[in-house]
Amino acid sequence: MPDFEGKVALITGAARGQGRSHAVRMAELGADVVAVDVCADLPFVPYALPGPADLEETARAVEKAGRRCLAIVADVRDAAAMAAGVERALEELGQIDVVCANAGVIQLKPATDISAADWASVIAVNLTGVWHTIAPVLPSMIERQQGAIVIISSAAGLKGPPHMAHYAASKSGVIGLMRSLAAELGPVGIRVNCVAPTTVDTTMIHFPQAYQVFRPDLPAPGRDDVLDVFASLNVLPVPWIEPADVTEAVVWLASDEARYVTGIVLPVDAGTLVK
Repeated sequence: MPDFEGKVALITGAARGQGRSHAVRMAELGADVVAVDVCADLPFVPYALPGPADLEETARAVEKAGRRCLAIVADVRDAAAMAAGVERALEELGQIDVVCANAGVIQLKPATDISAADWASVIAVNLTGVWHTIAPVLPSMIERQQGAIVIISSAAGLKGPPHMAHYAASKSGVIGLMRSLAAELGPVGIRVNCVAPTTVDTTMIHFPQAYQVFRPDLPAPGRDDVLDVFASLNVLPVPWIEPADVTEAVVWLASDEARYVTGIVLPVDAGTLVK
């Protein structure tokens, strides 16, 4: 079993969903956690984002596992805020051993409906925000000559589904970033990898606009109405996977059990890429 005793993990988008799952599991395995989230709705995101109470719930779950949690409200689009958060984490916890760049948003629109503002907003969170998460941690990791970075990409970044050109581009972009960083940082003992999930059972896929895209034949489709459509995307007979399924991949890539694994994209996709 992976052992994170004595380590510190920084996780973005940690207030709920995948991020909370990653944070709590890391804590259960011994890590102290820096949990970062914007904790506010964003006008270009078509579903409710978590609030401060959600981040506090993540912190309580980490502490219940017996580990320290530093909860930071910050927007990954804001380089200065992320740098300040990292500086605070280093001051209070001493080090950062693991980075999980998990924060992300989605819009579903035909390419002809994606405005310049839509494009810029999604790229700012999903791609530039990943860079803002990783960049301020690198000096301390390089100084210590160790560290593991896991970026949450998506099967969409490898497959390029319709109605999500900007989302797919952002998730493909982080794969390029990962490969470049893996090549550059490997000689100083820092590993960098991506996880590429299929659809995950979180708010990012469960909102009216998403249901309408997948069931345009219905006036007001709900969760049950899209089950078969989502299942048709995968080879394995499931409509989506759970956050914990992604977490297990993140934990493995971040652990010493994957000490010689770097520069890869690990699909956790129920076979969607071979469909």
